[in-house]
Amino acid sequence: MTTTQACPECEDAVQLSDSVRLNEIVECAGCRSELEIVALSPAVLALAPEVEEDWGE
Repeated sequence: MTTTQACPECEDAVQLSDSVRLNEIVECAGCRSELEIVALSPAVLALAPEVEEDWGE
């Protein structure tokens, strides 16, 4: 089963499966933005943070 949430960037519908996890990254088919799942039940999408230079140091 899937749920649908609005993209915070373009308001297009984003399909999410029931097996999504917190902090998972999904892509909006409409605007190609990377979105992070920041809450479950109900699912809440936010723009994924850009990769910083010092990540992994």
